[in-house]
Amino acid sequence: MLLKKNIPFGYVLGKVKFELLIILVYSATIAVIHQWFLKLPISIPLAVPTILGTVISLLLGFRSNQAYDRWWEARQVWGAIVNDSRTLARQVLAFTESQFEEDEVHQLRQRMVRRQIAWCYALGQSLRRLNPASGLDKYLSRRDLESLSRFNNVPMALLDQQARDLRRGLEEGFINRYQQIEMDRTLTRLCDAMGKCERIKNTVFPSTYSLYIHFSLLLFICMLPFGVIDYFGFLEVPLVVAISACFLLIEKMAIHLQDPFENKPTDTPMTAIAGTIERDLRQMLHDQDMVEEKRPESFYYIL
Repeated sequence: MLLKKNIPFGYVLGKVKFELLIILVYSATIAVIHQWFLKLPISIPLAVPTILGTVISLLLGFRSNQAYDRWWEARQVWGAIVNDSRTLARQVLAFTESQFEEDEVHQLRQRMVRRQIAWCYALGQSLRRLNPASGLDKYLSRRDLESLSRFNNVPMALLDQQARDLRRGLEEGFINRYQQIEMDRTLTRLCDAMGKCERIKNTVFPSTYSLYIHFSLLLFICMLPFGVIDYFGFLEVPLVVAISACFLLIEKMAIHLQDPFENKPTDTPMTAIAGTIERDLRQMLHDQDMVEEKRPESFYYIL
């Protein structure tokens, strides 16, 4: 995830540096040919690239909005995961009856709350195509870890383990039927959130839409030097590069935002959110081993 400040200019410019280098050479070549060699009227009316640039601006704006909607939906889903994780932990700690044998109740509470922390990390790693079981040994028992090896979808397996513990708690009398129903509803909401994330992850942004906009943008950049060469001479080189950089950066921004689970600096901060959930849930457990806040080595967090 990108931090809110101290983003170096080199990082931003680095996204389009090769394209800008090609555009610099291209526009400079046109300026040299126009001024020194042929002295031919190779210019075109400025209205031609202006109209095309206006159309591309509208298309890029629409695409940026659609890409941001995908990113914002992903962030909303993870906001709901934060709320439901806290709700589940609160229900586990408040609903379990204290008159039963303390060790059994304590183990049930510890197991379910820690498993919820593991589920948050596992879901984030799974969406990023990383090993979802990596690092879960800190939160799960050996038996739970061994049972995960039989599943391709580790977050789903963890929710199944939560449901089985709920049923076991009902059978042992730790919770009553109404409490079990409420906690199962919370698990259902978590399952729904996982499905929404998988839908965003597996729904590919239309490639033809992106391709047509990119080709139109290239045509605009190719025509732009011919439209301004008569007005600016050699100054058209930095002008064309600057205008092209604006359009290309907007296009790159949309490309990055449309995939919020790709383990890039612009993705949804799932690991940071899971760390917040872990901190809160451990405090609810009165866990002395508090999680340390991860410090970024650069201007962004990334796995």
